[in-house]
Amino acid sequence: MSFHEHYPRTRKAVKQLLKLHSVHQVQVRDAVTALAQMPDVVNVKALVGHGYAYRLRVGSYRVMFDWDGAIKVVSIQEVKKRDERTY
Repeated sequence: MSFHEHYPRTRKAVKQLLKLHSVHQVQVRDAVTALAQMPDVVNVKALVGHGYAYRLRVGSYRVMFDWDGAIKVVSIQEVKKRDERTY
């Protein structure tokens, strides 16, 4: 199962992922794969007053995503390095 095949994602998220070092790409892909267990996933936080519903913490990177719990769909929106402008 790969990030590209099984999760809806924006073009922006794919470009951001591909800019990461290969080690970090693997970490992010593994963490995103674990989202199949939503809502029982660690390092996920609901965001309030933000454009995206949730964020997944992967080391110093953040994956912003939306989740429709009724039909169990996770849509990856952004992959960003954690800094003061991330949120």
